[in-house]
Amino acid sequence: AKMVYTVKCIWDEEAKVWVADSDDIPGLVLESGSLDALMERIKIAASELIELNQLPQNSMIHYVSEKTQRMYA
Repeated sequence: AKMVYTVKCIWDEEAKVWVADSDDIPGLVLESGSLDALMERIKIAASELIELNQLPQNSMIHYVSEKTQRMYA
């Protein structure tokens, strides 16, 4: 059975960066100005952290992204 790790990517409007973290992968906290660049960094960091934390490596990463914008009338 494959293990599924969830990574949350949230847009920080104030800092103008995407921030990624995961409750499933200890130590995974990254940020980037673009979501594409962040996804590439996550792929590398997640596999390294999964190995370092001795978590099951036959795994899938589930990405959840959220970007909210305030609109003023």
